[in-house]
Amino acid sequence: MSIVAEAPGYLQIFADGSVERFTPGIVSVESESSPIGYKFKDIVVDPSKPITARLFLPDTAQESITHYLPVMVYFHGGGFCIGSTTWVGYHYFLGDFSVASQSIILSIDYRLAPENRLPIAYEDCYSSLEWLNHQAGSEPWLKQADLSRVFLSGDSAGGNIAHHVAVKAMRNNKFCDIKIKGLLLIHPYFGSENRTKNEMADDAEGDVKMNDMFWRLSIPEGSNRDYFGCNFEMQELSAVEWGEFPGVVVYVAGLDFLKERGVMYYEFMRNRGVKDVKLVEAEGEESRENEAYEEELLDYEEDEEKAPDSVGAKVNGEAAKKGYVGMHSSEFRDFLLKPELLRAIVDSGFEHPSEGKPQNSLFLLLLVHS
Repeated sequence: MSIVAEAPGYLQIFADGSVERFTPGIVSVESESSPIGYKFKDIVVDPSKPITARLFLPDTAQESITHYLPVMVYFHGGGFCIGSTTWVGYHYFLGDFSVASQSIILSIDYRLAPENRLPIAYEDCYSSLEWLNHQAGSEPWLKQADLSRVFLSGDSAGGNIAHHVAVKAMRNNKFCDIKIKGLLLIHPYFGSENRTKNEMADDAEGDVKMNDMFWRLSIPEGSNRDYFGCNFEMQELSAVEWGEFPGVVVYVAGLDFLKERGVMYYEFMRNRGVKDVKLVEAEGEESRENEAYEEELLDYEEDEEKAPDSVGAKVNGEAAKKGYVGMHSSEFRDFLLKPELLRAIVDSGFEHPSEGKPQNSLFLLLLVHS
């Protein structure tokens, strides 16, 4: 049977419509008996779909039952067609993140395209908020969850999903207990029929073809790349709604092919009147806010020297020289199997997620590929 679409090593689509996925290393509940600093388990969000998730809880959560922890709901990337929270890179990244940020992490395995085209991924991931809202009072691992401090995050297609889940949650306004404090989008995946400058460059043909393939497989049949899920400029929100949108931090990688679209998204959100929008570039190139963030990261270095090693790796000169390649320009495998995690706590106008009292700061997450 002939192959009609392929992401080598990850996905093959055949002429009869059948799909074969190749799974890299995964972490099962049985395979890791004693992770350091956190525990995890798999849960079922909706058995009828099915939608599942992995729940991460830092060990320190049990030390003070009166101390409530923020919740980060994470959506994995993979062009809407591949990926899983069980993949090695995602598992250890999110486990480490729960420890460093002292947060409860709920990582969602949504249904994948092309078998389940958009907007199904948006609906599945929105249902994770419904599950969180309903289970907070009965799930033992959520007894310390502070639902007034919920963050949505994701990389690539997961960043796209986080945006659309936030829009739906804001519009429906049905969760009386859940407050989405902010979005943390890691090189989010967007597109449009109009090509950008970088997409028209002579050396961009391979990246453009791969992106187009994933969009072709994931958007509704008969749609083009101006589908609202692909082109964020097609999002129809009123000025009042944009003004009420949660704060957003957009992480872009200086050498990553998705950087240009990420910057465009940042500019779009800022121009629409979203009150708190930040752009973080994890690379030494010039950018609009790069200088200010360099100063903040230097402040973090000084604080990090005083912290125990388990809190996180320190930003250092060698890492800065190497820059940030990003998961798309270095391929999925390099990112997922060899992640190096840096964390920073900087002032950005949000409430700090690991404190029980208001402060003018937000944890910023930087993924640096060595």
